[in-house]
Amino acid sequence: MATVLIIGATSDMGRAIARTFASKGYDLQLAARRMDDLKTLRSDLKIRYNIRCSLHSFDALKMDSHLLFWNSLPSIPDISIVVFGHMDDNQVAINNQDALLNTIHVNYTGAVSILNIISRTYKQQERGQIAGISSVAGERGRGSNFIYGSAKAGFTAYLSGLRNEMFPYGVHVTTILPGFVYTKMTENIKLPAPLTATPGEVAETIYTAIQKKKNVVYVKWFWKWIMFIIRNIPEGIFKKLKW
Repeated sequence: MATVLIIGATSDMGRAIARTFASKGYDLQLAARRMDDLKTLRSDLKIRYNIRCSLHSFDALKMDSHLLFWNSLPSIPDISIVVFGHMDDNQVAINNQDALLNTIHVNYTGAVSILNIISRTYKQQERGQIAGISSVAGERGRGSNFIYGSAKAGFTAYLSGLRNEMFPYGVHVTTILPGFVYTKMTENIKLPAPLTATPGEVAETIYTAIQKKKNVVYVKWFWKWIMFIIRNIPEGIFKKLKW
């Protein structure tokens, strides 16, 4: 059975993705900062699904350790999924330099760092699949969320370029755009229920997208059209809107 590396496995979405792939019989490599949480997740997965599962320490901000992390894996995973992300309140990020840089480095720099390493290996062996969770917030900057959104915009552009770069080598790259999701990261935000997905829905979408080798996938289909409208609002009008 194929092996899936999930980087950011202790997040709400990471746990759901792990459960989904484990339920399909995949072997797992789970990576995150909190090893105790990883051990708890592994115990649950092994009891439920009796799959092979290895645990690995990974910190998106410690970019000088990313190559060592990759080389320490017991095998090269067939599929690598980058799940981790971070979102502070926009005003906190604007007024606090540490929060600003943390948002940028977790959502963009750290993600690009590890995927650049992974993709080099996949390119050399001419096989492998990559999925990265970006955000619809990256499709147009809004005054209420533009620090996080700009980092995700960069990540979306990176995944697009990586997909183009890897295609001739038989490596597929999928961009996942969830929209609103019920997670710890959004628990203090009042989310519109009809527009909001659960981590389980995100996980099922990712699984299906990887099986079908999709390019860009919106977890809830209507976000594609919502963002089409938002992207095409004239700038003279858009800049006056409060959202």
